[in-house]
Amino acid sequence: MGKFSSAMLAGIVAASTLLASEAAAFTRGADIVEPAGKQIVKVAVRKQPAAKYRRKMVRLETDEKPGTIIVDTNNKFLYFVEGNNRATRYGIGVGREGFGWSGIMKVQRMAEWPTWIPPKEMIARERKKGRILPPKIEGREGNLENPLGARALYLYKGRNDSGFRIHGTNEPWSIGLNMSSGCIRMMNKDVINLYEKARIGAKVIVVGPGNRQGKVSYNDKGVDYLRQLFASFD
Repeated sequence: MGKFSSAMLAGIVAASTLLASEAAAFTRGADIVEPAGKQIVKVAVRKQPAAKYRRKMVRLETDEKPGTIIVDTNNKFLYFVEGNNRATRYGIGVGREGFGWSGIMKVQRMAEWPTWIPPKEMIARERKKGRILPPKIEGREGNLENPLGARALYLYKGRNDSGFRIHGTNEPWSIGLNMSSGCIRMMNKDVINLYEKARIGAKVIVVGPGNRQGKVSYNDKGVDYLRQLFASFD
């Protein structure tokens, strides 16, 4: 009986180990794209961003009002200010050399699975490299070819569309890097989370080259461990 119990226990442990390894293999290097009905769709990516770029609840000392979005292009973080010196911090990808910028904008439009229309300048620039871009890529649920990803927040300067966006990406491995043409990239699961919090008219402060954003008061004091403990990031 003792041997049988030991064998059973060994089998259970082995099975548990196998299931755990299979789960890890499925989730490792995966980006949550979008709930499809009640199912969560995941796609394999070639590399996960560094751990420091994972979404976190942080203590942020700032004078900015709740609902403000602060983009720190130097450290590759985006903060959604929640008040009481608290914020949600996301990892981002930003403009490559020559495409960095700074300033104060407002969110004037928001879209789910947005259609991507490459600017004429980008089409011409890529054509010189031998790459022909399509006039547009339709935004539809689950379209992983769309470089805008699952959500987009359109940034305006006054009444004028700046051409810059905060959006998801089909290249989640680019988070933490300088790769874009000036837009702010987020992992799809993160931009979905931000989209649910943000509102039309939200102030967006982009701290970057040129210091056109002016003086901004924000001080990241690190992870808010109590709130982080109860946060759900599924």
